[in-house]
Amino acid sequence: MNIAVLSGKGGTGKTTVSTNLALVLNANYIDCDVEEPNGFIFLKPSDINKKEVEVENPFIDYAKCTHCGTVLVFANSML
Repeated sequence: MNIAVLSGKGGTGKTTVSTNLALVLNANYIDCDVEEPNGFIFLKPSDINKKEVEVENPFIDYAKCTHCGTVLVFANSML
């Protein structure tokens, strides 16, 4: 079973819920929070595996852009 706890808003209790689920279910805990990955504060693990990742920044290829506005509609829906 895989359980994901997520929200686009901060301060909703994602870390509290996910760390408690990991403890109760004796499950692996993976903290993918890019801004505040602080699940370790609650779990106090003796061994922390860290892996640095890189994310490409999206860009608009203006040579292919038709200026239809689709990118703006999509970007605004992500806010």
